[in-house]
Amino acid sequence: MANPFDLILRNAQVFTPSGLIEADLAASGGKTAALLPRGAGDAAEIIDGTGLVVLPGVIDTQVHFREPGLEHKEDLASGSLAAVLGGVTAVFEMPNTKPNTDSAEALADKLARAKGRMWCDHAFYVGATAANADHLDELEMLPGACGIKVFMGASTGDLLVSDDDTLARVLAHGHRRVAIHAEDEYRMQDRMGLRVPGDPASHPVWRDDTSALLATQRVVRLARLSGRRIHVLHVTTPAELEFLKDHRDIASIELTPQHLTLAGEEAYPRLGSHAQMNPPIRSGAHRDGLWHWLDQGVADVIGSDHAPHTLEEKAKAYPDSPSGMPGVQTLLPLLLDHLHHGRLSLQRLVDLTSAGAQRLFGLVNKGRIAPGYDADWTVVDLKRQWTVEQSWLASRAGWSPFTGMTLTGRPVGTIVRGNVVMWEAEVRGTAMGALIRFQETLRAG
Repeated sequence: MANPFDLILRNAQVFTPSGLIEADLAASGGKTAALLPRGAGDAAEIIDGTGLVVLPGVIDTQVHFREPGLEHKEDLASGSLAAVLGGVTAVFEMPNTKPNTDSAEALADKLARAKGRMWCDHAFYVGATAANADHLDELEMLPGACGIKVFMGASTGDLLVSDDDTLARVLAHGHRRVAIHAEDEYRMQDRMGLRVPGDPASHPVWRDDTSALLATQRVVRLARLSGRRIHVLHVTTPAELEFLKDHRDIASIELTPQHLTLAGEEAYPRLGSHAQMNPPIRSGAHRDGLWHWLDQGVADVIGSDHAPHTLEEKAKAYPDSPSGMPGVQTLLPLLLDHLHHGRLSLQRLVDLTSAGAQRLFGLVNKGRIAPGYDADWTVVDLKRQWTVEQSWLASRAGWSPFTGMTLTGRPVGTIVRGNVVMWEAEVRGTAMGALIRFQETLRAG
C-alpha cells in the first residue's frame, strides 16, 4: 500500500494560527496535509525534528537578484540559493535590472529565466516609469507580477519617478498595492555637496531624515487623492513611522534587519562602504526608534532589501562606491538572534516574515501552516549558537556585513511546497521554485 503522505516532520514544535503546538506535520501533493498526533501516520520520507520549531515559510518581499544584465553581482539561481540556505521559501524580486523590468516582454523574460533555476517560489515587481504609467493597470495583472515598484529617489534612468505629476499618474492606473522607495530626489540633489569623498559616514548626512520624511509625506498625500494603497519600503526614521501610523488605511510599512541591527556610529568605521545602502544606515538613536515603533505594532513586514555588489565595486572610494548589501540569507538568522535577546516575540517574528506578507499582498495558500496551504515550512533551532562564516554565504557578491557575527537561532531546514530543499546547510534536489499566485489576479474559470 502506498504511503498516505509524502513527508512527515516528526517531534518538532509547530507554529500554527493557534500558536506553538506539539504535533507531527504531514505534507502531500505540495500542501500541508495534516497536523498529526506524535508518531501517527506514515510517509515516503520521515524527518526527525526533535528540538526544532517549524515556522510558516519565510517570505522576503524585497530582493534584488540582478538578472538580467548584472549577473556578475548575482543571478536568479545564486540569489535564490542564498534564500533557501537562510530559510526563505519565497521572494519578491525587484525591477532595476538591465534592461529594467518595465514591460510585459521584460517580465516574460524574467519568468523564463527563473524556470528550473530558482530554488524558492517567486514573483517579480514591474518598475513604474513615465512611459508606462498609463498602462500599469495591465502590467500589474500579469502572471508572476507581485505589483508595481516606484523609485522616488536613489535610482537612475527611466525608473526614477521623482515628480508628483508622474507619481500621480502611476497611482491612478491600477488597484494593487504599490511599493515605494521614498527618498526625495530634489532634496538629495540639493545636498550632494555634503558628501565627503572617502567617507561613507557622510552618506546619511547627504540622504538625511528629511529626505525620507518629505518623500513619504508626498506619496501618502498622492495616494490618498487617488485612493491607492501603498507599501513604504525600508523605512529608516522614527519620524516616518510616527507619521505613517495615522495613515494605516492606505499605507503599509517595511523595515529591514540591517536597519534594526546596525548603528552608523559603529558600522561606518568598521565596515566602510560595506555599510552603505539606500536609505542609509543611520544612528543608534534611529535604530532604537525603529524598535520602539515595531514594538507598538506599526511595522507590517521585514524584507531584506538584498542588494549585492562585488567586493571590487564596494572597494571604490565613496561616493563612487555603490549602495546596497547582501541580506536574503541573513534575514531570518538576525531576527532569530533578536528573538533570543528578547527584542521580539515568536508571534511577532512570524507576523513580520510570513503572515504580514500574505495579509498585505493576498498571497494564495501561503503565510500559515494549516491543511490546504502550501507546505512551505521554515525549520529553525532557536537555541543553536553559531557564527556567520564566509564559507556559508551563497550570494555571488561573496560577502556580508554580518560575517563573523555570533548569533543564537539558526534556520536548519527549508521546505518549499513539501520539497526539502535545504537541511542542515546542505541543499537537496533541484531548483523547483514556482510562481507565487495572488488573490487579486486570480481569474474565474
